[in-house]
Amino acid sequence: MAYPGPTPPYPGPGGWPVGPEQVEPRQRLHPLSPALHGAKSLVVVIAGLSWSTLSRVGFGTFAGMVVLLALGATVLSVVSWYNTGYHVVGRELRVYEGLLWRRTRAIPLERLQAVEVVRPLLAQLTGLAELRLEVVGGGKTEAPLAFLSVADATALRARLLDLAGRAPGQPPAPTVATTGPAAPNSPPLHTVTNRDLLVSQLLTPQAFMLPIGLAFVVAQFLSEDSWSFIAVASTLTAMAGILLQPVRRVLDDWNFRLHRDNGTLRVHNGLLETRVQTVPLSRVQAVGVTWPLLWRAKGWLRLRLEVAGYSAAEPDDRNRPDRLLPVGDRATGEMITGEVLPGVTIGELPLTAPPARARWLRPLSRRVLGAGLAERVFAVRSGLLTRQLAIVPYARIQSVRVVQGPVQRRLRLATVHADTAGGAGAAALHRDVTEAWALAAELTTRAQAARVSG
Repeated sequence: MAYPGPTPPYPGPGGWPVGPEQVEPRQRLHPLSPALHGAKSLVVVIAGLSWSTLSRVGFGTFAGMVVLLALGATVLSVVSWYNTGYHVVGRELRVYEGLLWRRTRAIPLERLQAVEVVRPLLAQLTGLAELRLEVVGGGKTEAPLAFLSVADATALRARLLDLAGRAPGQPPAPTVATTGPAAPNSPPLHTVTNRDLLVSQLLTPQAFMLPIGLAFVVAQFLSEDSWSFIAVASTLTAMAGILLQPVRRVLDDWNFRLHRDNGTLRVHNGLLETRVQTVPLSRVQAVGVTWPLLWRAKGWLRLRLEVAGYSAAEPDDRNRPDRLLPVGDRATGEMITGEVLPGVTIGELPLTAPPARARWLRPLSRRVLGAGLAERVFAVRSGLLTRQLAIVPYARIQSVRVVQGPVQRRLRLATVHADTAGGAGAAALHRDVTEAWALAAELTTRAQAARVSG
């Protein structure tokens, strides 16, 4: 929905004027957006009003309070929707919002790393979707546009990715009318079966410890002959908290499908909240491989992407939609890694262990540690119970650091860090100090050469 009236000639990036062909009417979100925001506010209101409030004021007054607060939240949502708009100006996406305090966010599309089309349960019921953008240096999602029709969200995603990948001055790609979600041009690169997903979450410490915890609690109740409601409720709450993470992983990764569409990866996943994440392969900073302890008997591993824009320190995995393969065997992991990083084979990376004196710092995991320089990537292995492998293309290395702690100095050891725009990178732990400086110099040389040739 476009704003009425002409659009003023906003300046383009860097203050340069934008030609008339690049100026477009400012668009509004879908008219049902206030209803969805109001429904979410209603849930928050009901959760915020405790049962003690219900017992004090009575059901009628309680229901009136809920209706009044929900109505107020809906009115605010309508006002916010009326004053929220977006449009593309040159190579920027601009989002306007606010009534008393106007705010304009301008997002240069050169910094765009990934675009997600997210459909929470209410959005699925109403045929809407939310568009989320991930940009370089962003600690959180930028400019979430909630909500758009699925067709509009899909078309806008394709347009933003096209602008982000186009060189300045290059003519735009021909636009194609879209009436629904864009279907990938090729069959899925890989599909994770829901059975494997369920079994993988049963092979977690939480699932293994749950029967032991229940047995302990029941034994305590039987020995003390105390089956009070509060004790039972507390136990069930604790058990639910333990199971929450595996259950959320199953819901988030349900029907996981991975497509490769030209130069992008497209990930489909989710049950209650579906996600379609599109990541340009040129923006991938690193690939992480993980072998959890309980998965090794089945030969399973997990792959993750590191994309600039996702906060590596984000504690909630739901806010870091960087899954590449939630569970799969070695052959599948090799195949997907080769698609993301051509020429890289997990089992053939030249990894060497640190010197024997590093056992004073890592007595149990010294033999597991490894680092090496392949033709196109820097690889680092770590972890005793949970094995991890970080693979960083040379072209994505932003800086190289050599770090020595007091004990490392005494043992003539050092750690080499290869930092990326995503923040995590890779760290070769406890290398011989001479080797560490030589490794850092070689990483710097290869990174500069890769950026020039790329």
